[in-house]
Amino acid sequence: MYAISLGDGAELRPLEPWHAEEFLAHLERGREFIGRFIPFGSQAVDLPSARATLQRYADMRAADTASYHGIWLDGKLVGGVLTLNFDASTGNAEVGCWLEPAATGRGLITRAMRILIDWAVEERGIHRVEWVAASGNTPSLNVARRLGMTRDGVRREAHPYGGVRHDLEVWSILAPEWRQARARAAHDDH
Repeated sequence: MYAISLGDGAELRPLEPWHAEEFLAHLERGREFIGRFIPFGSQAVDLPSARATLQRYADMRAADTASYHGIWLDGKLVGGVLTLNFDASTGNAEVGCWLEPAATGRGLITRAMRILIDWAVEERGIHRVEWVAASGNTPSLNVARRLGMTRDGVRREAHPYGGVRHDLEVWSILAPEWRQARARAAHDDH
């Protein structure tokens, strides 16, 4: 198992089926907040369904089409980042995230996403990394901006959720742009 430090007592680790109890407790703490714009975790309502959700992603990881990575803060699961629609043969992948309220405002998602995108681009040869978020999800859109992504456009009223049709913003970054953004960030850190 790997654990990558995100600083400030936070780590990025694989999120596996054996984490089902911890995953369910995490979702219960943040379900309303996490589910404001997407039904993330809505199928995980008890231990068997939480395990099934994590197993589905473990199976997709094995098939090389998606993956879950948890963020632990001081030893407690508080959120995560994921890949989906991952296609190394075409060099395209989508990324996403979730976080419970108590862990917001610390930069955890941005730091974890930098690791995930770096892996996708440098290790897996992904050329285009896409981010899709509801237009009203300002924190998510702010992460896309911090990562150096470009807003490609808006899919108007494309996402019916919670009795409302939400606009979806599509953001992306291409491998050469990612490398430039990473180099700028490294330069700014020194």
